[in-house]
Amino acid sequence: MTRRVLFVIAFVIGLIANPLISASRADEVWQQLPPVPELPKAKKSGYAAVNGIKLYYAIYGKGQPLLLLHGGLGNADYWGNQVPTFANKYQVIVVDSRGHGRSTRDDKPFSYGLMASDVLALLDFLKIKRTALVGWSDGGVIGLDIAIHHPDRLTKLFAFGANYNMAGVRPDIGNSAVFKRYITQAGQDYTHLSKTPADYESFLAAVSKMWETEPNYSQDQLRHISVPTAISDGEHDEAIRRDHTEEMAKLIPNAKMIILPDASHFAMWQQPAAFNKAVLGFLAGK
Repeated sequence: MTRRVLFVIAFVIGLIANPLISASRADEVWQQLPPVPELPKAKKSGYAAVNGIKLYYAIYGKGQPLLLLHGGLGNADYWGNQVPTFANKYQVIVVDSRGHGRSTRDDKPFSYGLMASDVLALLDFLKIKRTALVGWSDGGVIGLDIAIHHPDRLTKLFAFGANYNMAGVRPDIGNSAVFKRYITQAGQDYTHLSKTPADYESFLAAVSKMWETEPNYSQDQLRHISVPTAISDGEHDEAIRRDHTEEMAKLIPNAKMIILPDASHFAMWQQPAAFNKAVLGFLAGK
């Protein structure tokens, strides 16, 4: 069964399921999808005209740049547990990927390479030569793409819940109650933020088409990553196989593997203190 089919199944079931009932039956924190606090007031925000679209970004704090990239179907607001902490030490930049959140999209097919080029164009727009990057899920894959093709733009990469090929996706992802709730949540947020609020199903189909064939990086490409990298995941990730995460950490030279206990694919919501500590420790070289 393709990844697209799995996600569409999860989406359809999620629409008819009652997320409150599902959440009440979850006994463990990694089976829950906690609410995310609102982001603080940004130092600067706006839209960058890149690659034929308008890419939303917001900047917080000051210091060395730290770019946060959200997961598929999500938006920059999903970093509400991280931005206030990270902005105490870094200049934090959050972005809505093309077609996600407030950003627009065109008729170009979604691809990780295209979204990576959007990120690089945004860095150029902001006159940022190099940045540390924290990517969750699809954001982590975008980070891998940049580390492979444009290592000179990154100082460090923290990739959480990412995969480098299709084999890394768990075949039972469509059975995950947490993922069903996430897709429903993402749809609600899309309606609230997007300039095309009625277009979620079309947007989901377009992203899912990418998921049918990507990512598809080679082991050799991972072996040649020179950016200091941390490969991280939750102990109970519903989407990515643990052995795949371990394989990535072994393939990337000197990569650090960090598994967060009592957390799933959504550790930045479920275990924000542990997630933030892991990121800040890695960035500090600990």
